Amino acid sequence: MSAEKITAEARTEFGKGAARRIRREDKIPAVVYGHGNEPTHITLPGHATMLALKHGGTNALLEVEIDGNTHLALTKQVQIDPITRHIEHVDFVAVKRGEKVHVEVGIHLVGDAARQTLVTVEQQTVEVEAEATHIPEWIEVSIEGAEAGTQIHASDLSLPSGSTLLTDPEALVVHISNAPTTEQVEAELEEAEAEAGIEREESDAEAAAEASEGDGSSEE
Repeated sequence: MSAEKITAEARTEFGKGAARRIRREDKIPAVVYGHGNEPTHITLPGHATMLALKHGGTNALLEVEIDGNTHLALTKQVQIDPITRHIEHVDFVAVKRGEKVHVEVGIHLVGDAARQTLVTVEQQTVEVEAEATHIPEWIEVSIEGAEAGTQIHASDLSLPSGSTLLTDPEALVVHISNAPTTEQVEAELEEAEAEAGIEREESDAEAAAEASEGDGSSEE
């Protein structure tokens, strides 16, 4: 993973009011923790940071330049406005080249399982230890042709060179099962509606069928 370069400004104003002023200028308030140092509060350029985080993914690594000094910073938390989807704040942890870090890496499925199967990802991420500048963007898991009953555990994952699995090796990551039939789906839906106290309206076809049965019984 290559580090994106970002020029930041040291931040001396704090609080909600200061954060709002920073965002109005299309900038992002952020903080860098780590290595026993006092937290460094910074302001990042909005558009450039958004692109860097989008390109780097969950564990984006940035080369943050502050007052002429460059720091390696690993993304730990990104706060996003649920309505505007704009980045509101970013937490980084300071790292060094060659340093091992613990990170959560996403699972990326490739291929298609056998027909009439249901693929369930039980673990969206696994925890690994990796060198700070060589964190995998994701871990590929092939399900090509996988039959119902297939189970892929953490120990079955192929990790990139230099990465060590920290998640329990027995943890179930992907499970392939038989796809439910239409009747099973309908039965589960009716059960869920009954538990929720939802009464389903009778369809025209069902009403016609009941009317037909009623006419037949009266003729007897």
